[in-house]
Amino acid sequence: MLEFESAFDALLAISLFIISVSTLGLVYRVIKGPSVPDRVMALDSIGINLIAITAITSIILRTDAFLEVILLIGVIAFVGTVAFSKFLQKGEIIEYDRDN
Repeated sequence: MLEFESAFDALLAISLFIISVSTLGLVYRVIKGPSVPDRVMALDSIGINLIAITAITSIILRTDAFLEVILLIGVIAFVGTVAFSKFLQKGEIIEYDRDN
């Protein structure tokens, strides 16, 4: 049986479980998504959920050692989403034509 020190710890554990289950659903969407934009949205949401899972774990462990990890996941998720969006819009990520 799980024992929590406070109601706040129980709330953190429940939210961690819900976000983890949500991430599994998003992994399913990435694999079976009906279209590429759906898959890109699912990947972006997985990045956000990873940030939330890391932050909740940091709160549960009562440490600030994961703050840099949270920042790094956020930057990588943002750059990945921008790159996928540009690829979907123009068909290329880096434009080599400098005249436009």
